[in-house]
Amino acid sequence: MRVVTLLPAATEIVAALGAEAELVGISHECDFPESVQHLPRVTATPIDATQPGAAIDAQVRVLHQAGHPVIAVDIEQLRRLAPELMITQGLCEVCAVADGEVYRLSSALSQAPQVLSLNARTLAGVWDDIRTVGLAIDRRPQAEDLIDRLERRLARLAASRPSTRRRLVCVEWLEPLYLAGHWVPDQIAAAGAEDVGAAPGSHSTRRDWEELASLRPDLVVVALCGFGVERARGELDRLGGPAALRVLTDRPVWIVDGNAYTSRPGPRVVDGAERLQAALLGREMPGLARWTAVQ
Repeated sequence: MRVVTLLPAATEIVAALGAEAELVGISHECDFPESVQHLPRVTATPIDATQPGAAIDAQVRVLHQAGHPVIAVDIEQLRRLAPELMITQGLCEVCAVADGEVYRLSSALSQAPQVLSLNARTLAGVWDDIRTVGLAIDRRPQAEDLIDRLERRLARLAASRPSTRRRLVCVEWLEPLYLAGHWVPDQIAAAGAEDVGAAPGSHSTRRDWEELASLRPDLVVVALCGFGVERARGELDRLGGPAALRVLTDRPVWIVDGNAYTSRPGPRVVDGAERLQAALLGREMPGLARWTAVQ
């Protein structure tokens, strides 16, 4: 089967199911695993992702107000690739192509491919998406095996939870401030903490720093959507305002590679839960670092 994935999580799921050879095209944001990086990119965005977070947010708002897509699909590239299956999502128009646009594009191809829309909002939803992809690409046994391995890793995490259940908030964006929702509260619970900023499956929500302080978190995890540790560190280092600095200097702050471990509803959500538990235990590891304010 010729498969095109329009979001990183889908690429990671297909690869984890042992079907890399069936991938013929991926999105401009797909950066894992390394073995698929040679594939053609079928999406693009006018957003300058090298800009600070506040500037990126402003660019997205301008595009929405003008009625322009944040992410566009190269229809000519799709015609050349002639996919039999396209995998998209229905959760976020900023993170990937909206599924309605994909259905429209598929009908414009000479041979309309099957369109599969992933809709995970919780860890259970991620498992459902893995099953759905496995069924679509004839890898159902591999999907069940992958889910079983992921659940066993979560069970090991449960056995090593800290004795004290600490209060935690996960920041998804700094300017403006957003707290992470969707599957992140499940990841936090699996790590052994209480997410006091969101409930499993909820939308990410915009807050202000005074509201965050009122939640009385024991620690703050900064896992910025699409940003690795060093990008997030730079965002934190240039953050201003007394309310923000008061929150961030009154309690431990940890940076998680949000691009890899919290933004994508794929197999690495368990890696993310492992890093959240390491933060609770005060242990740095790849993709996780302690942050202190620049004096």
